[in-house]
Amino acid sequence: MAADEIVVTGIGQRAAWAAGVLPPVERLAGGIWSVPVPIPRSPLRYTLSYLIAGDDGLVVVDPGWDSDEGWAALQAGLVAAGAKQEDVLGVVVTHVHSDHHGLSARLQSAGTWVAMHPAERDALQPHGPADGWLRAHHVPEDEIAGLAGTIGQHRLSDPAQPDVLLEDGDPVPVKGRDLRTVWTPGHTPGHICLLDADAGVLLTGDHLLPRISPNIGLQRPGSSPLAAFLESLAKVAAYDELEALPAHEYRFRGIAARSRRLRAHHELRCEEIVAAVERLGSPTIWQLAANLTWSRPWAEIGPMRVGAIAETMAHVRYLADRGAVRWSGDVVERATAAG
Repeated sequence: MAADEIVVTGIGQRAAWAAGVLPPVERLAGGIWSVPVPIPRSPLRYTLSYLIAGDDGLVVVDPGWDSDEGWAALQAGLVAAGAKQEDVLGVVVTHVHSDHHGLSARLQSAGTWVAMHPAERDALQPHGPADGWLRAHHVPEDEIAGLAGTIGQHRLSDPAQPDVLLEDGDPVPVKGRDLRTVWTPGHTPGHICLLDADAGVLLTGDHLLPRISPNIGLQRPGSSPLAAFLESLAKVAAYDELEALPAHEYRFRGIAARSRRLRAHHELRCEEIVAAVERLGSPTIWQLAANLTWSRPWAEIGPMRVGAIAETMAHVRYLADRGAVRWSGDVVERATAAG
C-alpha cells in the first residue's frame, strides 16, 4: 500500500455504492453488524449503523434518519443479527446530525438509553434565526429565503436528549465489551469515534470517510473547527493498525493515509483562500466563497452554498488565527493590509 492510499475492505459496500443501491447487512469482526439505513432524497443515500453486542444487550451506533423506511431497515438489521427490539440496551451517536441521531428518539421511547459527547448535547439547544446569520456574511437578499431553510436540515425538531454523556476515553456502558470514546471535534464540536481494540476496529462516524471530505464549518463565534479537525486527524492516525468503520460509503484500512490526505486537502484550500484574498482585495465571506473551487460550479451548487459559506469561514478563522490573513468579521484582507 502506497503512503497515501487506503485499502477498501468493504468490497460489497463499495460495489453497492457504485451501483447506487443499499449495501447488504453484514457481520464484521468481533461480532459487530453493519446495517445500512436509508436517507431520503440525499446523495449520501444511507447511514451505516452498527450493532455491537455486549453481555447485557446490544448497542446501536448511529441509528440513522428518522423515517418509516429507515426504521424498517434498522429492524431488519436486528433480525439479521439474531436480535430483536427488546435486546437493544443503548444508542451511541457519533454526532447529532439527523442522518445519525434521527431514530434515537424511537429507540429511547422504547426504554433505550442514548449517549453522546457533552458538546453534542449542547448543540441540541435552539439556534438563532438563520436569516440573521446569512445577512451577517453578506449573502444577497434574493438568496436568503432559499438558503435559510436549508440551515436546519441537519437539526431535529424534537431530538432525543442524552441519558449518558461520554467524554474522551470514557467506556461505553455495555458489559463484556471494552468500547472506548475517542473525541474527534471538527465536523461537529462533540463528534466522537469509538474504539474497539479487541475487534480491531475504529468506528469513525463522519470524521473519517474513505472518499468524501466532511464539511468543516464555522457556525458559532469563538471556535476554530478546522484547527480542531486537523488535531483530531492526527489523533486517529495513531490507530492505523485498525480497520475503519465509517458511517457512510464503505469500510477501509489506512487510517493514517486517509488522515494525511485530508490534511493535505485543507492545506491546499488554505493556500487557495490566501491567493483569492490577494486577488480580490478585501472580499466578504460570500464573495470569497463564490471565488473558490467547489465540487460543482458556484452557480450550480444551490443549497450547498450554506455549507460552503460555513466552510470558508472555518478556513478564514484558521488562517486569521495564524496571521496569514486579517478578518474583521466583515471583510477578509491580506495580513499586511493594516500596517
